[in-house]
Amino acid sequence: MAERFNRSKSIVKTHHNLIIRFSALVNVFLMTAPFGLAWFRAYAAQMYTPFYFKGNFYIVLLFIPVYYLFGRMYDAFQMAYHEKTDLFYGQTLSCFFADLFMFVVIVFLYRRMPPVWPILAVFAAQLVLAYIWLSIAVRWYYSAHGKQRSIIIWGSKSGLKYTMDTRLMNRYFHVTDQFSYHSIKDNLEEVLSGTDVQTLFLLDMHSHERNLVLKYCFAHSIRAMVIPSIGDLIMSGADQIHMFNLPVLQVKEYYAKIEYVMVKRLFDIVLSATALIILSPLLLIVALIIKMTDGGTVFYRQVRLTKDRKEFDILKFRSMRMDAEKDGVARLSTGADDDRITPIGRFIRKYRIDELPQLINILKGDMSIVGPRPERPEIAALYEKELPEFALRLRAKAGLTGFAQVYGKYNTSPYYKLLLDLMYIARPSVFMDLRIIFATVRVLFSPESTEGVASGQTTALVNLEEFRKGEEEE
Repeated sequence: MAERFNRSKSIVKTHHNLIIRFSALVNVFLMTAPFGLAWFRAYAAQMYTPFYFKGNFYIVLLFIPVYYLFGRMYDAFQMAYHEKTDLFYGQTLSCFFADLFMFVVIVFLYRRMPPVWPILAVFAAQLVLAYIWLSIAVRWYYSAHGKQRSIIIWGSKSGLKYTMDTRLMNRYFHVTDQFSYHSIKDNLEEVLSGTDVQTLFLLDMHSHERNLVLKYCFAHSIRAMVIPSIGDLIMSGADQIHMFNLPVLQVKEYYAKIEYVMVKRLFDIVLSATALIILSPLLLIVALIIKMTDGGTVFYRQVRLTKDRKEFDILKFRSMRMDAEKDGVARLSTGADDDRITPIGRFIRKYRIDELPQLINILKGDMSIVGPRPERPEIAALYEKELPEFALRLRAKAGLTGFAQVYGKYNTSPYYKLLLDLMYIARPSVFMDLRIIFATVRVLFSPESTEGVASGQTTALVNLEEFRKGEEEE
């Protein structure tokens, strides 16, 4: 009977995956069709040296992997975990960058500036087709499968309190129950076998207990979503080797290969210098407005920490009053309600324009484009007092953007900032840098990413006592 139940789950999962993949395939075809039409009708015949049919066909085919890669980067096909508006936003960005890439290709093929209106028409048509198809595909997906039936198992109640926003979670999953592992450990199989659960969320659990649950999930075709510990993320960067006829995971300190360091530094120099030249008119206008607003300084300098605890002066456009920290206490912003922020400051903070002077820090070598965001020494000291592992972020050079900025928020707790940054530090690569850079565009217009801390709160620190217990046990 158990085998029949597992077989039924496998069939449901296969059907689920087929819907997702078929939807993605149709979406890719629909996004490619307008570009193909524009290429053949508006661009192909006007090239300096026109292609034969096969060459034209290859140009259209090139659009497919480019769009698909951007779609994967922006989670544009993940109907199971995102709402229609999020999917449409992801597909909008994917189409924009894919069309931009193809337009650059067309410029090189033309050897002169081609007309822009056809690619703009392509983008407009893609947005219409994306919206129509998403309306159909999302309705089809949820009518066939609905939300995934899920159970949360937690090791301590604080793990649930500080980790999961169950209201947000219920947008994508149907949480049927929540259990403490200790309340079901003696009859785990009985509890889980009596449900038709598709996904288990495992939070703040001792590694031994978690492994028992994971083995059950693996054997019974249940998807497990694990909130990792610090140790888990350090292990994620381990090299898989064979030694003494045994599989071995070799865990090393953060080590970036010399070729990666050279490419990353060259990339930082080229990108920051190019951005400063292109954005110079905007930078000048913002500087003048700030100066004219209250006569204060244009830039705000602040000591921050980078790799190996080296201190440097970070540059920002000043977005607060000159006396914002007149009491000498370092404190984070409370967000839109912070009365220290000036009118122009609200605008430049909302669209991250206040961060642009850091391109100078990158050009100087204080920072990189991608890396953990630099903290103030006094705030870092407070975090490290309760969470010593927070210093692990200083194994890499500080960055303008990073994992915690793309997938976290301004007020994300230091524990989860550390986890997010360790996901990057554990596996540094050029591809990961590019992925984070493009993913940053997605959060530029997200108000959630700039939420401040509570009024009167000087840091994003939360009570980590329960988390520390779990970490010590492991």
